[in-house]
Amino acid sequence: MRLGPPPETDEVPGQFWIDFIRDTAPIFRKPTIEQLGEFIQPTWQALIDGAKYVHERLLEIIDELEPDVIVEDNVVGFPALPASGRPWVRIASCNPAEIKDPAIPPFSSGYPAADRSRWPEFLREVARTHREMWRDFDDFAQSHGAPPLTKSELGPDLIWESPFLNLWLYPAAADYQRDRPLAPTWHRLETCVRATDTEWQVPGELRARGGGLVYLSLGSLGSADVGLMQRLVDVMGASRHGVIVSKGPLADQIHLHDNMTGEAVLPQPAILSHVDVVITHGGNNTVTECFHNGKPMVVLPLFWDQVDNAQRLDETGFGVRLSTYGFEDEELTRAVDRLIADSGLRERMSADAARLQGDPGTVRAAELIERVAITGAPVYR
Repeated sequence: MRLGPPPETDEVPGQFWIDFIRDTAPIFRKPTIEQLGEFIQPTWQALIDGAKYVHERLLEIIDELEPDVIVEDNVVGFPALPASGRPWVRIASCNPAEIKDPAIPPFSSGYPAADRSRWPEFLREVARTHREMWRDFDDFAQSHGAPPLTKSELGPDLIWESPFLNLWLYPAAADYQRDRPLAPTWHRLETCVRATDTEWQVPGELRARGGGLVYLSLGSLGSADVGLMQRLVDVMGASRHGVIVSKGPLADQIHLHDNMTGEAVLPQPAILSHVDVVITHGGNNTVTECFHNGKPMVVLPLFWDQVDNAQRLDETGFGVRLSTYGFEDEELTRAVDRLIADSGLRERMSADAARLQGDPGTVRAAELIERVAITGAPVYR
């Protein structure tokens, strides 16, 4: 299925995201409340447009396959799923602020949990910028057989809670305290790290420098901002640490230093166990993979839930949040040095990693989904 009409010309792999970062990077320098109308709402709208476009085709696919269970991992719901009458599962794989609660800062705000002073203004701007979009999507969903979407003082929801099974992805050590308990169909997967058969060996010269070993990745999107990537590379190139760099789609434009190795694409799950600290954009996959391997983070967020992850890691002590475009060189190197030297943090995260690896979220998720498929009934925690 496609979420939009096919392009008139052949798609160049990765070109969409390269263009996306080029066009939207200036917005990421603005406060998150200003991003709501300029970036967040248009992004939601594009996702809604995709859900509308694919609706009829998705109904055809469901009728053809006759699945026992349907699993959706998305931030916007597909009305075809609840309209199908079949059991379905929701996976919330972004920061859990997506699942609203009065005690949790607004999603994509990046605000502290302990300071609620700016929350009301942010939520008013959410209401202003999202109101008509939510109403239109709710009308579409209900007219196509789906239940109403919910809306509250905490903002509008653009996806349904499944009556059968809901899974959210976040380590308990960093998760939020809630005022309102989640429904019993919600189950937490602390980490859900994909398996890899790839082995990765640390080049000997990186360890021989006498410093730590750092992994630098801004994800497939952030790494397309060559100026930002090159600055990070240059700052860390002057450090005493060895650095592994995931260079991304414009790898040929990023120039590494003698204390570095890197490629356009690297097997991240195979690398994380070897390093001491991770410099990241704060995407939920990387954050949870770092917890799975017991690695603290320096986080330079760009957009969406990255700002929420950055703030949460900073306030829980598992990482350091820096201003992505405004950090001073010394701030980055000091943060890396401090996290490498913090033996207490390393011991706590290593112990938690052993626990997480002993109870893989992938296995738990599969077992829960299978129960829905076999019984057709809700699974309560």
